[in-house]
Amino acid sequence: MTAATEPATLDSVRALVGEGHVSTDRDTLVRYARDRLPFGIFKARAGALPGTVPGAVVRPASAEEVAQVVRLAARDGHRIIPFGLGSGVLGGTTPLGGEVMLDLTRLDRLIAIDEVNGLATVEAGMNGGAFEAALNARGWTSGHLPQSINISTVGGWAACRGGGQASSRYGKIEDIVVGLKAVLPDGRSLEVRPVPRRSVGPSLLDLFVGSEGTLGIITELTLRIWRRPEVETGHVLAFPSLEAAWTTARRIMQAEIRPLVLRLYDPVESRERASGLAAFEDRPVMGILMFSGTAALAAAERDAALAIAAQEGAVETGDAPYRHWQENRYLSYSAKWQEAGYFMDTIEVCAPWSALPALYARAREAALAICPGMHFGAHWSHAYADGSCQYMTIRLPPMPDEEGFALHARLWDAIEGITLDEGGTVAHHHGAGLFRNPYLRRELGTGLDVLQAIKDALDPENRLNPGKLGLRPAPGAVEVRRG
Repeated sequence: MTAATEPATLDSVRALVGEGHVSTDRDTLVRYARDRLPFGIFKARAGALPGTVPGAVVRPASAEEVAQVVRLAARDGHRIIPFGLGSGVLGGTTPLGGEVMLDLTRLDRLIAIDEVNGLATVEAGMNGGAFEAALNARGWTSGHLPQSINISTVGGWAACRGGGQASSRYGKIEDIVVGLKAVLPDGRSLEVRPVPRRSVGPSLLDLFVGSEGTLGIITELTLRIWRRPEVETGHVLAFPSLEAAWTTARRIMQAEIRPLVLRLYDPVESRERASGLAAFEDRPVMGILMFSGTAALAAAERDAALAIAAQEGAVETGDAPYRHWQENRYLSYSAKWQEAGYFMDTIEVCAPWSALPALYARAREAALAICPGMHFGAHWSHAYADGSCQYMTIRLPPMPDEEGFALHARLWDAIEGITLDEGGTVAHHHGAGLFRNPYLRRELGTGLDVLQAIKDALDPENRLNPGKLGLRPAPGAVEVRRG
């Protein structure tokens, strides 16, 4: 959609959303041409784009305007990608064929707080940090606190099936969303009313939470919320080994203790955080635990968890690493390395407890074999009764682009392949987007055919965010070459 080729469409859209809410200038289009996908950042650093520029950027102000824009685009043969704040790191909003970017950030109202049922209804484009602050002012919390909270939208959390830093207590976003409204590819509106539980067939919520804008455009969400805790306590532990730390985390979660935060760091990441703390001289693995709730409940869970840790050889140490993490928990460290020419990325996967030792050892060995001397570190920041997220940081030093892109692609292929070998999933909370397309057939098998059949039924013309989640690209889409 451009002013030169589609003046009738643009005129109709401007009349609908307002002259100032449709952009076709080059600078704006380039800004919307990528999210925070590191591969896209590397491409931009080299003076290129990961895909194409969008055809236009449109900023509707209501669900009805979203529906009307979708209908206009369908009428005139244009494709659409919903866009929040562009914090995704898998290329989920990358245009591959000049799609229209539908910026949802004008849908930014906190509609209601239901204090009886512990629910909040919010428009999908509301900034996550603003949403949490508004809840806090009323004595509530969303329980969903991702590192990207201040640069992401509530709708984005749901679209990529995200996870916050307190997921071990409150769950990931799919455990928090209880209702939603969405616009389907033909412009119809769909509502899943918020109820505690239902038994009326497969979950429509799960069809849209994680769909990354491929099946519909989420415009409104109803989420569970929680009273702000009376107390929060933080503790730093030094473990004798990764095995002791993993065992402690598994025992804590299987004992039905619900830490607000449970983070473990491998020796590489522990060294970065434990400088000057004597306890880590012979116990090289750091853990950070937080407990919250009423004073009595937090104390009981703390005492039970610390007793388990002591049984596994851990000792409690000074809280400086905890305080540093608290102060910096919503900041990203990637940009400084990427701006300095490094090929820095993160890969988060999830696997059962029984698989983690081999998964970690094999991933580390493979990475260092691909590029000896590179940085490879890992931490485990979302723990559940049956397993954990493993979050890996890979950092290649500055090198020629051709070499860096090739090594970066090899690292992804090796680590995601090892994850599947060990029975894990290739994504825990960043979603699939574009960059994980090569691995979804192996993980989902026939399930990918089921998703494609659903996509074809809802969106036979492939109008919404084509080519993501391993689904079929649109005719004429550019091919993204990673290596």
